Amino acid sequence: MVIGVPKEVKDHEYRVSLTPDGAATLCRSGHEVWLEPSAGEGSGFSDDEYREAGASVAGSKVEVFKKADLVLKVKEPLLSECPLFRQGQVLFTYLHLASLPDVTKALLSSKITAIAYETTESKDGSLPMLKPMSEIAGRMSVQIGARYLEKTHGGCGLLLGGVPGVAPATVIVLGAGVVGRAAVRIAVGMGAQVRVISLDVEQLRYLDDQYQGRIVTLASTTAAIEEAVCSADLVIGAVLVPGAKAPKLVSRSLVSRMKPGSVIVDVAVDQGGCVETTKPTTHSEPVYVVDGVVHYCVANMPGIVPRTSTYALTNATLPYLLQLAGDGVDRAIRSDPGLAKGVNLKDGKVTHRGVAEAHGLPFTPVL
Repeated sequence: MVIGVPKEVKDHEYRVSLTPDGAATLCRSGHEVWLEPSAGEGSGFSDDEYREAGASVAGSKVEVFKKADLVLKVKEPLLSECPLFRQGQVLFTYLHLASLPDVTKALLSSKITAIAYETTESKDGSLPMLKPMSEIAGRMSVQIGARYLEKTHGGCGLLLGGVPGVAPATVIVLGAGVVGRAAVRIAVGMGAQVRVISLDVEQLRYLDDQYQGRIVTLASTTAAIEEAVCSADLVIGAVLVPGAKAPKLVSRSLVSRMKPGSVIVDVAVDQGGCVETTKPTTHSEPVYVVDGVVHYCVANMPGIVPRTSTYALTNATLPYLLQLAGDGVDRAIRSDPGLAKGVNLKDGKVTHRGVAEAHGLPFTPVL
């Protein structure tokens, strides 16, 4: 199979979808890898490293799309990229289509098979290709929040961990999944007062056991969220409903009751965000202020730590990529129900229920 690796075009997206080592593995397995010039540059990989791995460097992005049977990306295509796809091609990437009606429509028109990293499941029901980026985004969310609490960045001027005689900041984490657990780890390590809210009591029990009283865990109720958010200096949105829009846990009126200079980092922005005032931002313009509250809602947070992110991503995606390239998409999804759950679009039809419901479109099971 011919695998195409285009350069990412999202704002300050420095990741690439395949390391040179990953390319070498595919080439040794009998596949062709075609790379857009300088696609790996942002992650510190030169074109020559890919050539040495057995890959070929195309003359342009257009050539990569023309040659590829399978297009391998990091982030969802921008609308400017959608016309480059052709019927029957396979796209393998983070899609987050539930919050992207225009991209969904464009990809449906192209009649490609679009497989999402974030909805592909392993045998135990976990999300193996979403997990590494969630771990990175969760860890980043706290250090980014700490930065925007600084007065020079629009915050109230709090040091997250405090100092002797001065209380640390209060961090509220909404969600106790992979993002939430990663955020808790960093927030506790930085000395913050941490409260975690989740519907999943088993996840809360795990965190309670792990931190032995150093954090407060709360079952998710409207009253618990309101009390916690109003007391917060930093709120981390870490909610995930795989493939579907995130629930709005924090209303606009609740944001207006938050402390002036407090900060929201909504990691759930990829799926529409769990705060009513969330809107996607970019690394070029990462924040905005609503009712005195600083909002950071960048949809590709791990893109600015690309060296770490690209290695972690390839580690997770390569086994699936070998399966798709070796068996072909139809055989691969028939043999792996978890991979079949990753198929969001196929032959002009929506094959993921969450995406269909988000846009009011018919749902067609892929199998």
